Amino acid sequence: MRPADGIPQDIGEHMRLMIDLLVLGFQTDTTRIATLKLNNDHSALRFPNLPSVQQPGHGIDYMIHHLLSHSDGEDWLKVNQFFMEQISYLAGKLDEIREGERTLLDNTILLHCSSMMAGAKHDNEQLPAIVIGGAGGRLKGGRVLEYQDKPDRQFCRLFLSLMDKMDQHPETFGDARSMLEEV
Repeated sequence: MRPADGIPQDIGEHMRLMIDLLVLGFQTDTTRIATLKLNNDHSALRFPNLPSVQQPGHGIDYMIHHLLSHSDGEDWLKVNQFFMEQISYLAGKLDEIREGERTLLDNTILLHCSSMMAGAKHDNEQLPAIVIGGAGGRLKGGRVLEYQDKPDRQFCRLFLSLMDKMDQHPETFGDARSMLEEV
C-alpha cells in the first residue's frame, strides 16, 4: 500500500525516509556522494516522541539547541542516542546491499560529525567524528584514533584523508596542507 502523500510528521520516520532515499541513490548509482544533515544546531527541532527523564510524563519537547548546548543530562543522552540510531540504520541498510565481493557499506565512506563534544560547555576543542565504511578496501575500520594532544590536528586534515581514499588529491583543504596519515 502506498503511504500517504506529504512529509512524515514523526521525526524518526522522516529521517529514515531521507536515509532510504540516500541509499536508493547509492544503490542505483544515481549518485555516490551525498550530504544528509539531520539537525541544525540552532534549530527548534523537538523530540516529543522520546520520553523525557528530566520532565517525566512528557516527551523531550523543548528547543534542541538549548538541550544540546546547556546540558549533559539524560535527555541530552537520549537525543544523541536517537541520532546514533539513525546512523546505525543507514549503515545497516548499506550493509544489506551486495556489490560484487563487497557490500555497499564496504564501498562507502560515511562521516558523522558533531559540533560539540558535550552539551554542558560550548567547546569546540575536541569535536567527535565517526568514519564508517571501507572505501572499497582503502579504509581500515575498527579503530579509535585520538588526536587531542597531537600537533596539526585540523579537522580539515581528515577531509583531505577521506578525499584521498576517493582518488581526489587536492594540495590543501581549508587550513590543512597534509592528511591525517593514520586514516
